[in-house]
Amino acid sequence: MKSLFKVTLLATTMAVALNAPLAMAAESAPAAAPSAPADQAPPQVPKNAAFKNDDQQSAYALGASLGRYMENSLKEQEKLGVTLDKQQLISGVQDAFAGKSKLSDQEIEQTLQVFEGRVKGAAQAKMEKDAKANSEKGEAFAAKFAKEKGVKKTESGLLYQVEKEGTGSVPTDSDTVVVNYKGTLIDGTEFDNSYTRGEPLSFRLDGVIPGWTEGLKHVKKGGKIKLVIPPDLAYGKNGVPGIPPNSTLVFDVELLDIKPAAKADNNASSSTEAPADSQSK
Repeated sequence: MKSLFKVTLLATTMAVALNAPLAMAAESAPAAAPSAPADQAPPQVPKNAAFKNDDQQSAYALGASLGRYMENSLKEQEKLGVTLDKQQLISGVQDAFAGKSKLSDQEIEQTLQVFEGRVKGAAQAKMEKDAKANSEKGEAFAAKFAKEKGVKKTESGLLYQVEKEGTGSVPTDSDTVVVNYKGTLIDGTEFDNSYTRGEPLSFRLDGVIPGWTEGLKHVKKGGKIKLVIPPDLAYGKNGVPGIPPNSTLVFDVELLDIKPAAKADNNASSSTEAPADSQSK
């Protein structure tokens, strides 16, 4: 059976080969002009004096894209404690093109299977180490925050500080709330901010992470609240992109509006992304 790593690497390499040049160009240059109509000539490759023709330049661009991708992959693996010999990687590519590989197909398969296991094991070990460190740092941060004026702690471990109470009643699970907020890690690293996006977020209260569902019940419409949410009420030991495993999260939330379930159903908001579903909150 083919190694999962080998298949994944092949698929990724193909994806990079087809898409990386465009993606990297988009990061450093203005957006490309709309595609030309079918009856017009396709756009021309910008000429570079280092190459004799478009095919040479295209081949080099593809190779450079793959090289950058592999360089980034090697750096990520080094963070896990897995260091590969870059020259041997290059030799492997060159020998494969020349049809004189030092390894048989079976040896390549077996080597990649072992390598896959090493990378997975190293990644798991790092995640567990980071999760333990983050948990300890989060507990220390929460203990310090709990001593601040006006901070209250619930049975679940949620900490909150009402900065402005607001008016009316607090939201219920079935209500849709409209909020502005800023989310950070305990070191101040910001991972989400509706203010900078210029648009509040609207979501049903029982459809988000537990820390939000519980926390927003302590503030009324027009109110402001700071939430310090422990990992088990947020994204836990696995984390999500932008939020490491076992992270304690800090949210400054402004509750702009509360829409009862029946009213919310009749006036569905076009903004439905919520903290439990977003990659960054």
